[in-house]
Amino acid sequence: MNLETPVLNLMGVGPFVAKKLNRLGIKTLGDLIYHLPFRYEDFSNITPIAKLKPASTKASRSVSKSQAVLGFSKKPILNEISCIRGLVKDIESTRAWKKQMEITTAIVEDSTGTIRAVWFNQPFMEQNLRVGQEVYLAGKVKLGKTGLFLSSPIYEIADGSRDSRHTGRIVPIYQETVGLTSRWFRNFFAKNLNQIIGSQKEFLPLEVLKQYNLLPFGQAIWQAHFPESMETAQKAKNRFAFEELFLIELFVLRERMKINQQKSPSIPIKADEIKKFVDSLPFKLTDSQRKCAWQILKDMEKSGPMSRLLEGDVGSGKTLVALIGALNCFKNGYQSAIMAPTEILAFQHFKTAAILLRKSKIRIALLTGKRDEIISQKLGYEKDGQFMPETIEISRTKILERAKKGEIDLLIGTHSLIQDKVKFGNLGLVVVDEQHRFGVAQRAKLCSKTKSSQGLIPHLLSMTATPIPRTLALTIYGDLDLSLLDQMPQGRKPIITEIFTPDEREKAYSFIKEHLKKGEQCFVICPRIEPRADLSEAHLGLPLGRSNSWTNAKTVKEEYEKLSKEIFPEFKVAFIHGKLKVGEKEKIMRDFKNNRTQILVSTSVVEVGVDIPQATIILIEGAEHFGLAQIHQFRGRVGRNDIQSYCFLFADSPSKNTKARLSAIIKAKNGFELAEKDLEIRGPGSLIGAKQWGISDIAMASLNNLQLIETTRTEAKALLTKDPFLRQYTVLSQKIANFGQRIHLE
Repeated sequence: MNLETPVLNLMGVGPFVAKKLNRLGIKTLGDLIYHLPFRYEDFSNITPIAKLKPASTKASRSVSKSQAVLGFSKKPILNEISCIRGLVKDIESTRAWKKQMEITTAIVEDSTGTIRAVWFNQPFMEQNLRVGQEVYLAGKVKLGKTGLFLSSPIYEIADGSRDSRHTGRIVPIYQETVGLTSRWFRNFFAKNLNQIIGSQKEFLPLEVLKQYNLLPFGQAIWQAHFPESMETAQKAKNRFAFEELFLIELFVLRERMKINQQKSPSIPIKADEIKKFVDSLPFKLTDSQRKCAWQILKDMEKSGPMSRLLEGDVGSGKTLVALIGALNCFKNGYQSAIMAPTEILAFQHFKTAAILLRKSKIRIALLTGKRDEIISQKLGYEKDGQFMPETIEISRTKILERAKKGEIDLLIGTHSLIQDKVKFGNLGLVVVDEQHRFGVAQRAKLCSKTKSSQGLIPHLLSMTATPIPRTLALTIYGDLDLSLLDQMPQGRKPIITEIFTPDEREKAYSFIKEHLKKGEQCFVICPRIEPRADLSEAHLGLPLGRSNSWTNAKTVKEEYEKLSKEIFPEFKVAFIHGKLKVGEKEKIMRDFKNNRTQILVSTSVVEVGVDIPQATIILIEGAEHFGLAQIHQFRGRVGRNDIQSYCFLFADSPSKNTKARLSAIIKAKNGFELAEKDLEIRGPGSLIGAKQWGISDIAMASLNNLQLIETTRTEAKALLTKDPFLRQYTVLSQKIANFGQRIHLE
């Protein structure tokens, strides 16, 4: 067995169980053994029956020091469970006709006394437990009319040939799904863990293990699943948190080393030309725009490839900064490419570039899945004091020919830019917008496919409107230099943000109606596309029994029907979501941009790249389902002109915690502050999507631990300085290679 073995090939896992494991994101043996408990129940103290006391009616919620450790539930369920060991003296099932349920009662005895164990609607217990058997029982002690009894206790036969798994010890509780319980995981690990551990080699350097007092791999795996104490469980989870952050740091630092070994064209700064362009703009650059543009231009002067991330709030002017880099390339005889995640955003960049660069002679083309256009600056014309670019549609073949010959200076497109047929004559700069939506491999392909005859690769600038907390910037974006746009252009009015209760909905609708009558427009954001009858906690991969309001969240299709027919029948309402065809989405957005539609109901598809100047109100339904930074991005869809704009937040949950979290949106000064708050409140898994990144839950839980991140980064740098190719650490090197295939830091 190795950690890449598919779970379907494991003993005791057939197709039926494998399908359930896949529902939890478990596809390989490695996924399975790293499916660590999210909390533990302490059944290690066996209580004599004579000393049993009824549990208090209110469950304890205190958290001990040993429990309040990395990876443990912040609020472990401590229901004052008692565990006993005794002989089954009698067991029978009876029918309670009034309550329409079957009651199974066992009499259990130890040397100090007897007690009843009672199960409701579990008649199979009469077959599972037999008179004369010695058993462990763990459950809540209650006081009934005839004395104390154990209510629906967990049971386990006391088998002298093996250790207990489900009682009589610290018991792990796992994330579950329908038909796959914690009991199944405990049984599987008890049977197979020793063999799995024996087949694996330690890959962390011994000096690192000693310096930080980390458990060896085999011991850590065993103690995570079957801990001797809460302290050893903590040590095991600390080992895995360190391990995965260490691997992430090694991975991104090695990627950076690979980049630094390559060469890019040295592109001098044409200072006079750039100044002339900046002075021609109808607005002043912010100080942060000037600073970021200068960092980019200085990077491009070097012979080593730029690998920079430009991060800024929606509307902070990232596109303009990128175009300054593209203009400098053009003035030096180099081409540039801008790649966007959607056709809508690509076309928006196309028009923005035409307007801002209209006085230069730069040749700009658009290449997407549906549109092939080139701008002829000579055909541009003025209308109401604004330059209106005119486009000529030409064939894809013509655009490809011109790009290859170097006759297109700036090519803008979607994933179509990474097709094999797209070649450049002299590419100097690649700009990837909303870079987290592209994979590392896709970005590398766009750069590597455009190597010049001298073996030079273009400089890379990534852009994102997603605020990234410092800890994430040090880890998942550790291979990129960071530029921050932390100022907004002058003249923008702050967006008024309000939290509405359900009984204030009519007030919000009346307000929206008055503004629509003035010619303004409104976004309505919903968490889901349509209702799903089969959407349950199990299908979402949530632990069974955990309350989940997601299944009741408002949907785009339902809100569209209600708003268009009942609330705003006099206005044109449309809806959009990611499952629509590209052509449909483009038409919907075109109609909305041209004010042929007044209300657009949408999912998070409008989170980035949509510029509708007349949209002044955004109403976010089920706001608690979105991260704070994501809501901040939604809010950036409005306030794109000098008209006062508004953001209305509606939450399905009435809890104080929800209101407190959403209140941070109102108080925070910018998206970066919100991102830090979001990380603190919800954790990285919710912030960036643990399953999408391929990073384990325990590593996700550690991404807000700055001290641990800095420690692992320091150790990774020291190791690579000493042994850049990890020739002395072959097992670790292979582990990083496998790790790189599993994670996708997008």
